[in-house]
Amino acid sequence: MNSPNFLVQATIYLSSAIILVPLFKRLGLGSVLGYLLAGILIGPYALKLIPDPEQVLHFSEFGVVLMLFLVGLELESQKVWELRKVLFGLGGLQVVSTIALVTFATHMMGFTWSIAIVIGMGVAMSSTAIGLTSLTEKKQLSTPGGQASFATLLFQDLSVIPIFMLLALIAPNNAKSGFDIWAVAKAIAVILAIVFASRTLLRPIMRIVAKTGIREIFVAFSLLLVIGVSLAMQSVGLSMALGTFLAGVLLADSEYRYELRLDIEPVKGLLLGLFFIAVGMSVDLSLLANSPLLIFGLALLIVITKMSILIGLGLSFKYSIRDALLFSVTLSQIGEFAFVIFGAALTQQTIPRETYNILNAVVAVSMLITPILLLLYDRFLVLDCGERPKDAIEENNAVIIAGFGRFGQIVGRVLLAKGITATLIDNDPNQVDLMREFGWRCYYGDASRLDILEEAGIAKAKLFIIAVNDPEATLSVAKLVKERWPNVAIVVRARSRTDAFDLRDLDLYPIRETFYSSLEAARHALLAIGESPASAAKIIKHFEIHDLEQLEATRSIRHDRSAIFSLAEKGRQDLKTLFELEQPRAENKLKGSD
Repeated sequence: MNSPNFLVQATIYLSSAIILVPLFKRLGLGSVLGYLLAGILIGPYALKLIPDPEQVLHFSEFGVVLMLFLVGLELESQKVWELRKVLFGLGGLQVVSTIALVTFATHMMGFTWSIAIVIGMGVAMSSTAIGLTSLTEKKQLSTPGGQASFATLLFQDLSVIPIFMLLALIAPNNAKSGFDIWAVAKAIAVILAIVFASRTLLRPIMRIVAKTGIREIFVAFSLLLVIGVSLAMQSVGLSMALGTFLAGVLLADSEYRYELRLDIEPVKGLLLGLFFIAVGMSVDLSLLANSPLLIFGLALLIVITKMSILIGLGLSFKYSIRDALLFSVTLSQIGEFAFVIFGAALTQQTIPRETYNILNAVVAVSMLITPILLLLYDRFLVLDCGERPKDAIEENNAVIIAGFGRFGQIVGRVLLAKGITATLIDNDPNQVDLMREFGWRCYYGDASRLDILEEAGIAKAKLFIIAVNDPEATLSVAKLVKERWPNVAIVVRARSRTDAFDLRDLDLYPIRETFYSSLEAARHALLAIGESPASAAKIIKHFEIHDLEQLEATRSIRHDRSAIFSLAEKGRQDLKTLFELEQPRAENKLKGSD
């Protein structure tokens, strides 16, 4: 592909996405459906602006790989271990039961056993890209239904080796195909090598790269890391996404976790968007026009079948109806890995070309159905499953507290002790009910919604306290109130220094939730080693002032790791000098106890 053609195609991709995705997002249809429709319009079966979707699809699949790496970065190995029962139990049952049921049903429709097995394996796969993107976009990945979906998708990636072994076994005229002990040994060796490198080699290398102070080099290294792990896994027949997820989990407690996420996130977003566009382009509109009932009928039948299996499994694992429905809708489509399975079966001559074309069209249509089902879930199914509507707020006070968990309760109790009544809002129905049992008048609702704030009387309020536990929601609410009601004073909670930086950019002075409790613990530690109460209080006050100054100084250079390291080292030296006069008493006390 020459340069001019590349630039023209890039312009087409970007233009179609910029026009359709914001429109679909605004209409509440989600970004995935916007990308898919953009692909259909510019593809070879509609406007014919892009002639070869296959090439784009293979390239953009790397977006799924990057997404799994970022998901791994957000998890710790302990969290993955906690999911083991869902991963192997629910995930294993989903794959096995779907393959068995679809294979039997397809054979009953007149297909040979080998073709039926291929179809069963393809249908058992779900789309990691659509599933995780939709859950993340709707902030449902951390829910029980979201975690079940994630664990099942991860197990599907683990199924790659046995699926390809089975493909080789059922391939015609391939008597030598079978269990390859060396292939398994190589796969295990590569996984162990990734674990070893992540634990021993990567951090020193990243430290060296970070010390260069050249941001683009760190970005290049981040991408090289993901690509290297992907190629290593692919070389032994394993899923690239599985390998990069493993690498992400192993680096989840690394000091470079935030930088890696910051560098890879934009690239991941663009490639995932391109992947969805490529899927849309692969929809053969001529085949749909000639056999619409066949393609749409098969796609709907498969989606309904998978949803039935998934709901049954979800309920058998004691998930609520709401979470079981979310689980079933999220994984109801046939995934992108089905393209690989059907392609391999075609190459091995296990399935004929006509069947291959029909199956690919069914896969693409099933992917188009999922965003619509998720939209229906959000608007109708959630309410049908018993989710309570927002409460009508019947009071307007001078103070509003958004989030009435362990943090917001302390603030509310102090204000109440002073005779100040606050309007309390929380988006956790269980928390709302619990607070009402304790006599608090708490309302169920999402404080990031404009109508909730207006109903609570934000326009006439004097103080708005943001104590929600979600950093993204905190920033969103703070921006909304700051822009719409600039005269309302804001007290805001921050979970970490990173969150505090974002809030300081809004000219707010966030309260870090663990900062002052940690200072109190440090004061008790000083008392325990012999400091007098007055001296301990003085040290803690000095440290508090110094840390707040450091926070402000770091904010402007937070993306320059080299400058942060230098500032941190200078801060340690400054504190050491500051405390020199306060240390002798404690040191003498400790020596005397030896």
